[in-house]
Amino acid sequence: MIATASSRFAAAAIAMAVVMLPGGAALAQTAPKYTAKIGHLEAPTQPRHRGLEKVAALVKERTGGEVEFKLFPASQLGNARQMNEGVQFGSIEGTVSPAAFLGGFNPAVAVLDIPYLLPDDRAAAQQMREGAFGKAILDSFASRGFTAIALWPNGRKNITSNKPLTSLDALKGQRFRVMDSKILIEQFGAVGASAVSIPFSELYTALQTGVVDGEENPLDTIATMKYYEVQKNLIVSEHGAMEDVVLFNPGWWKSLPPGHRDAILAAFREIRPEVERNKEADQTTALDKIKAAGVNIRTLDAAERARFREAMYPRAKAAYLERAGAEGQQLIAVYEDEAKKLGIK
Repeated sequence: MIATASSRFAAAAIAMAVVMLPGGAALAQTAPKYTAKIGHLEAPTQPRHRGLEKVAALVKERTGGEVEFKLFPASQLGNARQMNEGVQFGSIEGTVSPAAFLGGFNPAVAVLDIPYLLPDDRAAAQQMREGAFGKAILDSFASRGFTAIALWPNGRKNITSNKPLTSLDALKGQRFRVMDSKILIEQFGAVGASAVSIPFSELYTALQTGVVDGEENPLDTIATMKYYEVQKNLIVSEHGAMEDVVLFNPGWWKSLPPGHRDAILAAFREIRPEVERNKEADQTTALDKIKAAGVNIRTLDAAERARFREAMYPRAKAAYLERAGAEGQQLIAVYEDEAKKLGIK
């Protein structure tokens, strides 16, 4: 009886160590040797988390179970600052953080706040992420206690207001809420508007009571937060790219065998297009919801976007360089060289 029980236990252990892959192939799975706690801000239903779940599955499969990602969405590991600090100090292994929340850790990344930085064409924008400009942004994190491995798109900002948005000139004299960024303040100053930083949690009330006339956010945020209830006008300007930065603790990253690092890099590259498609689908759904609420909606054509960029880019760039200094100047030089190749003026 003892021998039989032992045999059954051994068989069960072997069965648990084998995972069936598509097509019937079997891959032996070992206990994880490298575990990464990865935190982020979005809900489990949103594109970022759904993408991370697929990345985690690919990484586990391709490393034979040796690398496991444990995902903590919806600020379970703290707010953005706490998670970013956790990655620096090694209390967590990774985070996917909006670039807008990283300027205090790395002033160079604030280049992504500059309006109309990335081209409208999504394929051309991805060329910039994967080219010399994107690499320079990722490399800028190395001296700040992070290993940055990828940029993921997370929507583009648009403008709402209770006052008319019929033209570029219509923005003059209006007051907009922005995140705490001199670049974003100068972006609106360049078109004769003013801007003020107000906490996100207070924005609905600020719009409702007229503390500010309007705000800028991706369409899905505008819909989710119901700003359409207290805003009459929307221009689909897509003037600001919202980019996520995939960050790991350098010590944990260096502890991985090169093949495992390659598997992680490849998984993030492969899943990125699906994350972007899901995010775009969310924008379409949100726009339909905003339309149904009776908001006046106007979509900028290519000529008007060019006028907005011509007005906003120089002052926003100057504000960036004032803070980022020589490092920022080098990054802008790389960007403008890449932009020229893509026909962006």
